[in-house]
Amino acid sequence: MLNDKILTGFAGKNVLVTGGTGLIGRQVVDIFCSAGAAVKVVSLDRLKVHERAEHVIGDLTGFDYCKEVTRGMDFVCHLAGVQGTVQTSASKMASHFVPTLMMSSCILEASRQNKVQKLVYASSIGAYAEGELLSEENYRIESSPMAFAGWAKRMAELQIYAYKKQYDIRGYSLVRLGNIYGPGDNFDQATAMVVPALISRIYHKENPVVVWGDGNAVRDFLYSSDAAEGIIRALYFGTDGEFVNIASGKGTAIREVITALRSFIDFDFRFDATKPSGAPRRIMDISKARRTLGFEPVTDLLSGLRKTWEWFISHPEEHKEKLNYFNENMGCLR
Repeated sequence: MLNDKILTGFAGKNVLVTGGTGLIGRQVVDIFCSAGAAVKVVSLDRLKVHERAEHVIGDLTGFDYCKEVTRGMDFVCHLAGVQGTVQTSASKMASHFVPTLMMSSCILEASRQNKVQKLVYASSIGAYAEGELLSEENYRIESSPMAFAGWAKRMAELQIYAYKKQYDIRGYSLVRLGNIYGPGDNFDQATAMVVPALISRIYHKENPVVVWGDGNAVRDFLYSSDAAEGIIRALYFGTDGEFVNIASGKGTAIREVITALRSFIDFDFRFDATKPSGAPRRIMDISKARRTLGFEPVTDLLSGLRKTWEWFISHPEEHKEKLNYFNENMGCLR
């Protein structure tokens, strides 16, 4: 839990949250508003996630606009990006890569020019090279990300690295996030990640629910409110321009996710081992986050899945209000 010392550090501050209507963003916005910050949310989603925050619909791929929205801000949380499955990110590379790269480049440079005091950027596990246990100390700058989509995140990380080297900017922080799930996720089955896709298919009575792979693939799942706390801690304590893993630090097999869901939802399923399931094992080491940020996940898998399910059945259509960069009518940009 975030203590009062951390929360009071944001009281009265002007905070910009890009992507604040998303899975993690809405949790971050809630924390900042509760702490007494003046919060501005910028997104292309036509959603309002907190009554005390200012909500702005705006395109962050334009530099002039980013200069405008970062002006006068004390802190920036850059969470906006394009989320997609491995399949959509690979088949529609430009739709994923181009907007992500443009948003990050513009927000980071606009924040630098407007002298934002502190910034935190949400990168992802995909920025790592392939491996089973992913640790900050094993990262090499010359390595390639595990997939092409990871380059967009990696480029923003390198932009922050360049600012530190050239301008000695040390107030910009980085987190690499694990597999995040929770309320407000993308539940569009065509582009959703594993947990929201399963929940949506269960809700829509797919019978049986077909799960790709044999169920033995292991991933690092983290509930969204825990991820939000990690991001807030990174902003408050700083990471000195280097990245810190924010994840559960635990490996969970896909079949364990199925078992947990079936403990409170009645549905049938089958594994399809002829379908790809990705790397067999992928876990993030969070010892650095524990040591430097005091980060400790508190939501177990069963509780997180139950909360996510309960939220979704009350908001089954909300994901349709979110911008889909993979829509055929979109191109790379609007």
